[in-house]
Amino acid sequence: MKIIGINGSPRKNFNTATLLKKALEGAQSNGAETELINLYDLNYKGCTSCFACKLRGGKSYGSCAYKDDLTPVLEKIKQADAIIMGSPIYLYDITGEMHSFLERLAFPYIAYTENYRSLFGRNIKTGFIYTMNVTAERMEKAGLRTTLSCNENFMEIAFGHCESLFSFDTYQFTDYDKYVVTVFDKNEKAKVREAQFPKDCEMAFHMGQRFTEQSDTI
Repeated sequence: MKIIGINGSPRKNFNTATLLKKALEGAQSNGAETELINLYDLNYKGCTSCFACKLRGGKSYGSCAYKDDLTPVLEKIKQADAIIMGSPIYLYDITGEMHSFLERLAFPYIAYTENYRSLFGRNIKTGFIYTMNVTAERMEKAGLRTTLSCNENFMEIAFGHCESLFSFDTYQFTDYDKYVVTVFDKNEKAKVREAQFPKDCEMAFHMGQRFTEQSDTI
């Protein structure tokens, strides 16, 4: 079994990357082969609206025809048994790199036919890990849950399954005294970091374990 982690954060060793690595460790504990891909290491674009993936009789029908650094990643995903994606929340949404990745990943597999059937050919588990420096209450109040559910809906259409893990009130900085951040209480941030983030890591680990298990629901 092969599980691919996709890091949509520019940081390779902070909140999002840490949780993704924990998820992959969970998958490894059940014998899965894993790989972590950092999107910010790649040079690629989002969807260019060429519509080669929708061209009747076209050689790229159902797959992205654009060639760049993302092409080999998309090829690997065709053979993967599960995908776990991670992104911090910037301006109440996933990062631009992650959004461009999703455009190239999901759109080609969603057929412009009745019920928007999937062209992927099989069902696999997919998941999102979201990290954000706001609380769960602030997320709900801002309507962020509704925005992020759109990502999950597209992944469910394309791959048959999607679930999400949320890590709230995370650190943005290792040293808050170095930055102008008066809107946050650094002491409260430290308490959450100490008490909650280890629990989030444990939940990510269990997500990775679940993704190695067979399920009749997908």
